Amino acid sequence: MTAPRPPWLLHPVDSTRDSKWRNLVLGAVAGLGVLLAAGAALRGRSAPEPAVHCTPGRVDPERLKAHVRALSETFHPRDHTHPENLERTASYVSDALSQAGGRVRSEPYTTGGGDYRNVIATFGPDSEERLVIGAHYDAARGAPGADDNASGVAGLLELAALLGAHPPPMRVDLVGFTLEEPPHFRRDTQGSKVHARALRTQGVKVRAMLSLESMGYFSEEAGSQRYPVSSLKLRYPTTGNFIAVVGRSDEGALVSTVHQALRAANDLPSESLAAPRTIEGVDFSDHASFWDEGYPAVMVTDTALFRNPHYHTPGDTWDTLDYERLAKVVQGVQCVIEVLASPERTTREE
Repeated sequence: MTAPRPPWLLHPVDSTRDSKWRNLVLGAVAGLGVLLAAGAALRGRSAPEPAVHCTPGRVDPERLKAHVRALSETFHPRDHTHPENLERTASYVSDALSQAGGRVRSEPYTTGGGDYRNVIATFGPDSEERLVIGAHYDAARGAPGADDNASGVAGLLELAALLGAHPPPMRVDLVGFTLEEPPHFRRDTQGSKVHARALRTQGVKVRAMLSLESMGYFSEEAGSQRYPVSSLKLRYPTTGNFIAVVGRSDEGALVSTVHQALRAANDLPSESLAAPRTIEGVDFSDHASFWDEGYPAVMVTDTALFRNPHYHTPGDTWDTLDYERLAKVVQGVQCVIEVLASPERTTREE
């Protein structure tokens, strides 16, 4: 997950009184907008929800831990200045996806004189539409990247094992993206942009895309959860012990569907937010590249920089994560795929 600046600098302090007042007003307006969007989603959930039935497979926390350790130690550093380690990581991801039964291919491209590749594994039959589940395997410079984003990649690999054992009824592509972190973030060289743009050029129909982004850091400490706009504390927990589904305001139905399916898997606390893209953090991962191409997409996340004090630092190590809860997140994503892949679903929910 990438952020141009930390959340407490969303409205930097200016030396002039006018700027201070302007920032306060802008912050209040932004907070009100998000609260209204969250309130609309909450009202939608207050009605009886359709039952979601799911029997997730077993996910071994120790296997998740082994993946995260390998990614954050064996292949560290995984930033853009170490293409040789990114290639080793791509091979690791490719091998694991293949062993799980996926039909694996690479999506190579060249930038800045270096060769890079996304790794794609297909499960299920060929179908007119597909689901795309993605996680970026690179890390910020100077960070081992255990939570951001070895946790998402580990989840992707264990999800592959579940799909290999029980193939979905429609095509599901699991994608490991490269070059998500700066300086490639928001540029055309970002791996997710390369992939989403190729899908659009080929006329591929994507029913939904899920970005698995920083999913392993949880805390029971009061005040451990922060928000880009302080007024969100009126609606959401201030203890960082939940997983979140984040999407755009105009895709509230998809956000709600994913959240319901996630909750059906187990007892892990979860929250959902459908908010304007302009709110900090809403588009801080690979799903934004799919929005840019007109595809519906959401992010599944522990909220990264808004919770994890080790975000983008050398402290983002494997031993700071909660693998029991990460396993529950993966089970939840399996349920999401089961619901979204059902024949009754269409590309865009009405």
